[in-house]
Amino acid sequence: MADEKLPDALMLEVVTPEREIAREPVAEIQLPGLAGYLGILPGHTPLLTELGIGAMSYRKEGQTVYVAIIGGVAEVLPGRVIVLADAAERAGDINVEQARAALAEAEKKLANSAADPAADWDAVLKSVASAKTRLEVAAHGGDAGSGGGSRGAH
Repeated sequence: MADEKLPDALMLEVVTPEREIAREPVAEIQLPGLAGYLGILPGHTPLLTELGIGAMSYRKEGQTVYVAIIGGVAEVLPGRVIVLADAAERAGDINVEQARAALAEAEKKLANSAADPAADWDAVLKSVASAKTRLEVAAHGGDAGSGGGSRGAH
């Protein structure tokens, strides 16, 4: 066991029910777990985790790439990470005006829900969080956003 070498990179695969978002070797990954962010490096202990709503980031070739993740699961293996997201969008694919409109609509529903005992609070709060995440990720611009800078955990 002492002779085994850790992998130099992770193969990242991100897919949604509609399409593949990413399939590429990366140096590190930050995943939005339900209880906070998980930092994944090559050689990580295997795990299976449920994902929350948040900004996933990964580093490749000195650049940091951002993806909005809206729920799902991730399987982490020593040399590979598979993200099966309910929904996901790369920073450069997000329409900022649509995301702002979605946030305004979600916040309006949230305000109106206070007076409605039949309101689906979980769905309303998920809509607000999803719209905020999309705007946060879009603020990083295209796929190679801030050039390797670190994003604080939420």
